[in-house]
Amino acid sequence: MNHNTNHTISLLLEIGTEDLPARFINPALRQLKENTAKVLKENYIALSEIRTYGTPRRMAVIADGIPVMQEDRTREVSGPSKKAAFDADGRPTKAATGFAQSQGVSVESLVIKNKDKGEYVVAVIEEKGLHVREVLPELLKKIVLSIYLPKSMRWGNNNMRFVRPIRWLLSLLDKEILSFEIDGIKSSNSTRGHRFLSPASFQVKEIPSYRKLLGNNCVIVDPEERKRIIIEKTDKLLSSLGERRVEDEELLNTVVNLVEYPVPVLATFSEDYLTLPKELLITVMKGHQKYFAVENKDGRITNRFVVVSNTSEDNADTVKTGAERVIKARFEDARFYFDEDRKKPLSERIEELKKVTFQENLGSIYEKTERMASIAEFLAERLFPAAKKNLVRAAWLAKTDLITGVVREFPELQGIMGKYYAVHDGEQREVAEALEEQYLPAHSGGRLPQTDVGALLSIIDKIDNISAFFSVGLTPTGSEDPFALRRQALGIIAILLQKGYGLPLDMLAEKALQTVSGGKDLQEVKEKILQFFENRLEIVFSDLGYGSDIVQSILSLSSSVQLREISERLDALRKFKDDMAYNDFLAAVKRVNNIIPKTEVPELKADLLTEEAERQLRDKLDSVCHDLPDILNDRKYYDAIILLSSLTDSINNFFDKVLVMDKNEEIKMNRLSLLNEIWRTVSTIADFSKLSAGQ
Repeated sequence: MNHNTNHTISLLLEIGTEDLPARFINPALRQLKENTAKVLKENYIALSEIRTYGTPRRMAVIADGIPVMQEDRTREVSGPSKKAAFDADGRPTKAATGFAQSQGVSVESLVIKNKDKGEYVVAVIEEKGLHVREVLPELLKKIVLSIYLPKSMRWGNNNMRFVRPIRWLLSLLDKEILSFEIDGIKSSNSTRGHRFLSPASFQVKEIPSYRKLLGNNCVIVDPEERKRIIIEKTDKLLSSLGERRVEDEELLNTVVNLVEYPVPVLATFSEDYLTLPKELLITVMKGHQKYFAVENKDGRITNRFVVVSNTSEDNADTVKTGAERVIKARFEDARFYFDEDRKKPLSERIEELKKVTFQENLGSIYEKTERMASIAEFLAERLFPAAKKNLVRAAWLAKTDLITGVVREFPELQGIMGKYYAVHDGEQREVAEALEEQYLPAHSGGRLPQTDVGALLSIIDKIDNISAFFSVGLTPTGSEDPFALRRQALGIIAILLQKGYGLPLDMLAEKALQTVSGGKDLQEVKEKILQFFENRLEIVFSDLGYGSDIVQSILSLSSSVQLREISERLDALRKFKDDMAYNDFLAAVKRVNNIIPKTEVPELKADLLTEEAERQLRDKLDSVCHDLPDILNDRKYYDAIILLSSLTDSINNFFDKVLVMDKNEEIKMNRLSLLNEIWRTVSTIADFSKLSAGQ
């Protein structure tokens, strides 16, 4: 019988801390939510809903729908074997009585169960659930201590580690305080308001009033509410001016976790600074200050910005004055670096790259630049001979902005500043654009390069990184990918799919490895790189909605065939799967694949084809092979598959009428050669052995 009633209660736990870094709050709240749900479940405590709240000074979790009692449960404990527990007459031995006594059950209640190695006695123990108030204090302590972030710290004389020193603990079960202690800090129903606007402690008598009481004490505890306030109040400040906040979700989420009481304040800076690049202005405002840049309806930066203060509206003028003073100093520094950088053309910085290490086993950035220029010549000659001069020039200049003052100060502006400096130096516009586009896409699903020179430079940079790191054994393992090689492989795939370049991956990898190998044979490394791409392609095509078997059937071709063609083949296979002829053709070609040897077979000899059915099959294959190349040249893959499927009847007739494994070894091998040619022909489209039958 279960003690639980229909009555449920709520739980509130708040951990008050020294100020948490903004980047830690969301991960900490995720852990708090997951760990609370996990610990309660492991201890037979159900819940209906769980919510977390957090500010720089606190993390909180509220769990609703908790029963008054833990669930009753049954536990089984295995004991001695049946043989040891009972004698020949079935009477319990000392082993049985001792085991029953140790488990607090009667010998009569022991049951026999089959285990892996025979029959054993088992004690079935009924455990009644306790009142949750009895078990929760220890569980809450466990939940608090389970929150771990990489930068956890010790403080004072204590050995306990936590992300920041804990200052108070609030825990309630409905209106009742759940008492526990961590490192000398005792839980209570007290919390604290805003550090400056309402610093006194106050009591929370019941959970439903928690958020409102904090709000009354200048703490907006819900991050989503803080975000809404920031957006709405900022929009209100700017709408009358016909301006808007520059969208930046990352900055918005950071600012949300920097304040407990958000108050957006509008400030300005001198229009003189608007001569600096837009991206530089935005980065300076975002960087250390976490200010929001402002733009007009045309997307041009204005001389206004928004700072979100953590104090009352009464202090807005003070906040505005301080922010304007700080941003002026920051912009002065940025202008100094920008002006100094432009005194020296990028082309004069190429030599300096010899002094900058790319990676300790891979030499300098100058050596990387040489490799990029070599790949650039190769790709330009193959794809865009007219663009060769600009692509090679872009490759030589690609990394020169890394040693400029602005990029040293703001590494996230690499490429972007290169573009501005190249324009200032009088470089071709296409070259300048490519310097920025080489880093695109910056993340999965991000913006892709628009120009061909930029797209190719991006591919060159990424394939050089992949081949270079693979060549010295620095490959991604498990979740570890310190050089972001997976992301770069996905970037190459995205560009090749969008641009449709006639550039198979094996050719690209081979050229990149030639530039990095110094004449060494890196065939094994090349195979690893192509497998690495194959794994990424499997994810990409699966995400595009192609069935797993269709994707598998095409992967073996992915290194030697242009990716644009791979997509078209996938579409053709998906379409053919709905065709009436699909299942019969698949069964026929799988039958062919199952019988052909995996070793080399001799060349087919027409004069050894003695049976009518095998001659018909050979004639049909010749007809298909005659028409197939033109269809493939036109990339009409569905038509090609339909043509191949016309072999079905001839294949089936062959198997019905001809004994492949003839006693005459020469005739047998000749028939296997015929079947091998059929398999080789259909495999130019896909590996049909990987496909599954249609509906």
